[in-house]
Amino acid sequence: QVQLVESGGGLAQAGGSLRLSCAVSGSIGRIYDMAWYRQAPEKQRELVATITSAGSTNYADSVKDRFTISRDNAKNTVYLQMNSLNPEDTAVYYCKADLRTWYRGRFDLWGQGTQVTVSS
Repeated sequence: QVQLVESGGGLAQAGGSLRLSCAVSGSIGRIYDMAWYRQAPEKQRELVATITSAGSTNYADSVKDRFTISRDNAKNTVYLQMNSLNPEDTAVYYCKADLRTWYRGRFDLWGQGTQVTVSS
């Protein structure tokens, strides 16, 4: 069975930094795109950043130049380095992997979410 395990959330002050990690474990055939989403209270889940298996990235305008997504394909892990945090970044952050397994084919797998809280 495949699962995503996220870590690195917590409390930061405005202007501070946090680094999120998301590791894929289990019987994996291939991992395609990976992404980070976030959901603030009473708001819809929104895309934060994506990264392809080749390393191409895209960012939401609200985080561009502050957040950096990266991945280590050897470790099946994606990271989100968050700098210059502000209170509007407070949300539950979710990792998503587009992957293929021998028993299920290709599908999207979501992590359980990790809370990021930024105080002013």
